[in-house]
Amino acid sequence: MSERFDTRDAAWPQRPWIMAAICAVAGLFFDLLVDFSTNAAATPLRQAAAAFIAVAAVSFVITVEQRRWLWSLGFALGWGIVVALIGWFTAGYNQHREIFEFPFLSGVFAVLLAAPLFQTVRDEGAWRFPYARLHGHAWTDAVIGAAGLAFVGITFLLAWLIAGLFDLIGIDVVKELLKEEWFGWMLAGFAFGAAVGLLRERDSLVGTLQRLVMVVLSVLAPVLAVALAMFLLSIPFTGLSKLWDSAIPATPLMLVAAAGAVLLVNAVIGNGQDDRAGNRVLRLSALLLLLCVLPLALIAALSLGQRIGQYGWTPERMWGVVAVAVAIAYGAAGWWAAARRRGEFDDPLRPLQTKLAIVLCGVALLLALPIFDFGAISARSQLARFADGRTPADKFDWQAMAFDFGPAGRAELKAMARSGRPDQRRLAAAALAAERRYQVDEEIAVTANASTLDERLRVMPDARALTPDLRRAIAATRYCRTGRCVVTRIDDRRWVLVGAFGKEPLQRVLIERQEDGQWSEVMEWQSVPRPQTLPADLATAAIEVRQVPRRQLFVDGQPVGPAFE
Repeated sequence: MSERFDTRDAAWPQRPWIMAAICAVAGLFFDLLVDFSTNAAATPLRQAAAAFIAVAAVSFVITVEQRRWLWSLGFALGWGIVVALIGWFTAGYNQHREIFEFPFLSGVFAVLLAAPLFQTVRDEGAWRFPYARLHGHAWTDAVIGAAGLAFVGITFLLAWLIAGLFDLIGIDVVKELLKEEWFGWMLAGFAFGAAVGLLRERDSLVGTLQRLVMVVLSVLAPVLAVALAMFLLSIPFTGLSKLWDSAIPATPLMLVAAAGAVLLVNAVIGNGQDDRAGNRVLRLSALLLLLCVLPLALIAALSLGQRIGQYGWTPERMWGVVAVAVAIAYGAAGWWAAARRRGEFDDPLRPLQTKLAIVLCGVALLLALPIFDFGAISARSQLARFADGRTPADKFDWQAMAFDFGPAGRAELKAMARSGRPDQRRLAAAALAAERRYQVDEEIAVTANASTLDERLRVMPDARALTPDLRRAIAATRYCRTGRCVVTRIDDRRWVLVGAFGKEPLQRVLIERQEDGQWSEVMEWQSVPRPQTLPADLATAAIEVRQVPRRQLFVDGQPVGPAFE
């Protein structure tokens, strides 16, 4: 008895071993290209090559059949090259050289959508998309992929158990192998390929598991349908303001709710009339869920529009607009299907879902290509808000300009560093020079503190003795950021600052002029107890530097350690 989903596909007993070997070799080459043992990111070219290997190998083992196997090879290599080129551009776009940005993820999403579409075309031998076959491939691929990843986890647990057993008797070869990155990736690839090969050879059984999953999910449809309906019906009474004021962002929450509704709708309607749920309550719940998608998407659009109006465009918000547009398109299609055949809305909905999947695959690929520069659009938006005063300098997103907006953002920073106001030039230069995001934030905090320093700082004996560099060094400490502080001169090279950080006791810090003429805080050990109470008012407290006798250990006339009295 055949265990294949399509009886035209002959048995292929060697498939698990072939797929395991392909993925094991892919894992080895992947490790050679991307070294995860260091924190440094690989070069864009190496990351792109690793992306090619991963996408090509996984696409091939998931989609291949003996029948028209060259089609699967071409599909895998083609998408591997496309995603590698997208990854190469993405990794070289921003300052931190990371491939995992929205364009790359969009390209991967396009591959996930393209796989069942390709499998359907391959089976049909023509550009046709029977819904039952397309829907079956999509769910089967998802189940096999998830099961393959689970099998990888089980394999590693078993491997570590075996390593532990041998380690008990003094044989640590397996343990040492598992510590090697290359062996781990080879083992993961071998396990994943073997699992996919085994399950694909029994994909009719996987189809049974898929239908079981859909039955279980369909039971949740009434719960989510009632919850979403009650939520939407409550909004006219509560208003939308509570959504905007919530600590949980409204836009992603609405989109996740809409995606959950779409998932459960498909679990109920199945592949066709014979496969849809026979229970009337489940079908009504699916209809209600379908009608909820559009209002949820519109609320997400309002929320996102408000954020854009308040803070301008960023690449994340532009991708959010794309997601909202997809949700609105699906919601509108759902309302159209329900209006045509309310009782059997699923019949007109299925072909619409096929067309939406094809369009979405193309849109995801188009947006992943370096055609639309979301970073440049965002940089212009943020600069326009900065120029007209809607965004002050201390609230301007210098970090995003340097790290997230690509070459356009850094070009604007260079122009600002050359010709902006003094505070702008300093912040722009700091953002350009920063290797980590936190360095930009620290520079912004110091600049903001320096601009209001005179409101908190008391200088003794004379404020005129403070040079700009010394003022900046004082602003860089944490003791003049919120409360009163006092700085007094010790000699030409040293000043001492007294202040408190939050509710901590009063503390002092030395600020010295270095060899290059720059002033900076001196890290030192406190050699006397800190006072446990704060003076009533540092603005009027008596400040003095005294000579204090001390007792300290000396060896051959040289002090050792801090004073102990």
